[in-house]
Amino acid sequence: MVAQENVNPPSPEECRALADVAATVAIEAGRLIVEERPRDLGVASTKSSVVDVVTVMDQRSQDLLSRRLAELRPEDGFFGEEKGGRIGTSQITWVVDPIDGTVNYLYDIPAFAVSVAAVVGDVTVPGAWRPVAGAVVNPSTGECFRAQLGGGASVQVGDGPTRELRVAAPDRCEVALVGTGFGYVSTRRAHQAAVLTHVLPSVRDIRRIGSAALDLCHVADGALDGYYEKGLNAWDMAAGWLVVTEAGGVIGDGAGGAPTSDLVIAAGEPLHGQLAELVVSAVRRVGPEPG
Repeated sequence: MVAQENVNPPSPEECRALADVAATVAIEAGRLIVEERPRDLGVASTKSSVVDVVTVMDQRSQDLLSRRLAELRPEDGFFGEEKGGRIGTSQITWVVDPIDGTVNYLYDIPAFAVSVAAVVGDVTVPGAWRPVAGAVVNPSTGECFRAQLGGGASVQVGDGPTRELRVAAPDRCEVALVGTGFGYVSTRRAHQAAVLTHVLPSVRDIRRIGSAALDLCHVADGALDGYYEKGLNAWDMAAGWLVVTEAGGVIGDGAGGAPTSDLVIAAGEPLHGQLAELVVSAVRRVGPEPG
């Protein structure tokens, strides 16, 4: 894949078409994981730790997304959380999370999502890529959040009316409801918990929903005022990143750069700058993560 700065973004018409594809396949995968969820669903494997789980439906969902995108966009690349990927011949790569919030899905908590984004640039290099179209579907609620570069962000529930999204705009952290999340390695969790002790006294309250993609969409729709987390992968944030920015929000790494696995902070202005300062200050006070 080519670095972001060497790639021209698609035209508005192509971005709209890519967003249509993203929504179509995300809805199909969402239907699969709800309608074909086994009664005895259990853990198929683990990744970074024994609590970082994968179910058989994670792979089935990704296989469906890979197959459908190959049918609809055969020249594009594909990059997902689970096994299976391909390098395309176009400038577009599809970045997917087949089930974002797998632990919620395992416990049948209705806060999990399918995230599908079309990106330009090299998705394996932090800061060298950006999303140009995407969709996040919560199949439990029927919500489909979608965005396209320069075309705004919206949400639709089932066949209901489409509603344009706009971030909330509180003017200070003290009145902001902020979402966050935690990793699955114990040392990272301990570090994140320590950072949280410095953030929590300065905000209205904290929410931990369990799906980064939905957290970002809830910043876009105003259900959360802001969000921060360390340890996100490209598939966790690609579609939600665009939903936030197209809803008028700001997303970054807290130091003026693009969001990366080191840190993601999302909010509307003027809150974003204040939240970034608060979180970065908390990280400095706690010190580096062990290991």
